[in-house]
This record gives sequence, C-alpha cells and structure tokens, in this order.
Amino acid sequence: MFKNKNILISGGTGSFGDAVVSKIINSEINEIRIFSRDEKKQDDMRKKYQSNKLKFHVGDVRDYQSVASAMRGVDYVFHAAALKQVPSCEFHPLEAVKTNVLGTENILEAAINFSIQKVVCLSTDKAVYPINAMGISKAMMEKVLVAKSRNSGNKTIICGTRYGNVMNTRGSIIPLFLNNIKNSLPIYITDPAMTRFIMTLDDAVNLVFFAFKNAKNGDIYVQKSPATTIGNLAEAILNILNIKNYDIKIIGTRHGEKLFETLCSREEMSNAIEEGDYYRIPADNRNLNYEKYVEKGSLIITKIEDYNSHNTTQLDIKQLSYLLLKLDSINKELTK
Repeated sequence: MFKNKNILISGGTGSFGDAVVSKIINSEINEIRIFSRDEKKQDDMRKKYQSNKLKFHVGDVRDYQSVASAMRGVDYVFHAAALKQVPSCEFHPLEAVKTNVLGTENILEAAINFSIQKVVCLSTDKAVYPINAMGISKAMMEKVLVAKSRNSGNKTIICGTRYGNVMNTRGSIIPLFLNNIKNSLPIYITDPAMTRFIMTLDDAVNLVFFAFKNAKNGDIYVQKSPATTIGNLAEAILNILNIKNYDIKIIGTRHGEKLFETLCSREEMSNAIEEGDYYRIPADNRNLNYEKYVEKGSLIITKIEDYNSHNTTQLDIKQLSYLLLKLDSINKELTK
C-alpha cells in the first residue's frame, strides 16, 4: 500500500516509529521521513537501518515552518509526536497543550496546505473521560482532528487511532519492572486492582495500518483489546522469570492516574461501528444549526455502556505470560 510513496512519521524515533520503519523499510516504499527534535535518536536510527530510504528531519511540531519544510512532497503522514507521560504533563500542562494540541494543528494545517492524501493521528484511551492533563490535551487533539477533517474538503483524509498501554514501549511499566528486578529493587505498584488495556507494539502498528486503509474523514479507530490488573502483570513477570517471594510495595496512585481506562465512551458506543477486531467511531458531522436538533436528538444512551478496561476481556496469568514471552526484553532476561 506504500509502493512508490513518501511517508512522514512525526515523533518517528519513538517506539511506534521504529516499529513502522522495521515493517516497511524493505517494501517498495520510496521514502520514509523521520521528523523529530532529538538528533541523537535520529543518529541511532540512521546507524541501525543504514537505508537510503530513510530521511531525517530535525524539527518540532510546535514550529509550523519546520513541519512545512519536512512535509513537502509527502503522500501520507503518521502523526505520533506527543508528550505522553502522565505525571510530567500534570506538572507542565501547557507543554502538553503546545505539543499535543497546537502541534497537531500545525501537522494538519500543513497536510491540508500540501494536499497530503491521508493523515493518521495517534491518540490514547486517556483522552476518553480525561482527568489528567495528558488525557485532556489528547482529547483536544482529537477535537482538532475532527474539526480539521470537516474543512479538508476530502482532499486530505484525516483520521485517528486510540489505544491503551502498549507493552514494552519507552516509559511503560514492563521495562520499569524489569529494571527494578535487574537491580534488586522492589517492584512498586500504585494499586494492584488498577486495570489497563494491553496491546503489543505490533497490535498498535496494525491498528494504524487498518485505519490508514479503511478510515473515512474524521473517523477514529479503536482495537478491541484485552486488559489486566497491574497486580497480575507483576505476578506474571515474576512467574516467567521463576522468581519467588519478591518484594512488592503498594505505593498508591500517582498524579492524574485513573483506576481504569476507557477506549470508547458511552456516547461513542451509541454510534460505533464494528469492523472485525476494531470499532470505528465516525465523526459527528452535524453543523451549528442547532434549531434542527431541539426536538430530535441522537440515540438513547442510558442502556449503553462505555468500553473500558474493567468490562473488557480480562487476561489471567497464563494468558499474560503468553503475551509477555513475545517481548525481546523478557526473553533476554530468560537467556541470562
């Protein structure tokens, strides 16, 4: 689907960008542009792949001119650049706004101006019923996405994906647990009953590719994902590594954390369309002529549930262990 095409990945040196590059670098794609502000990570990626198909652009999504410079001649954009750490966004909320909201505005404005064929924006379950700055900024990012899709004239298709915790990505909990075990430190758990959606990095990439192939303007795609408790996740890791009676400390929730996450709100589920392993959430394309809707609204939602990490399929220790054994970091520990 990328034959002879040029794509740009914003935030392309992150876990998602690296996974996409590894999947398509040997295809018939013409060029992959990595747009990010970290020249060290770009140099690491350049040395890792050593491919003429990879082109690196140092810039920041907060700066429209650097975005525009990198986007000329591009066919498709995967917008992954974001501030993602919940606690740091709590202490620096305006930084989250600048990157996640205004940065997305810059990406989409440039995409429309340069007649990019399709843009896929990456969002998070924390954008649904948000209580933290990161989630609120991502919720606003989605609003910008939908608003821009209304004004793109269908020349540029703008869509999004939303997913939960991706296993073993930078800053996620599994590398943290493994690092503590490696250094004989306790495993710190905020709340063992806290649930989170679980996805592999391949799942995340496949979700984006599915949205890329199938989305209409303004759509947001969600994968039907299983979940687990944080307590079970820690126990599964210790079981795989055959570690008994390890020190686990319960420390309580951190800044901005929720007991469970939601991938689709109740309101969205009233209009969501099932497409195999995915939900498609179409944009609400009603206009500002409110008088048309005074006597007639949308569907009755009182009997509809949201789709959250408490009511989805729950993975037990055995099922979690099966997923964990797919991770390179776990297998490295097992071979020591």
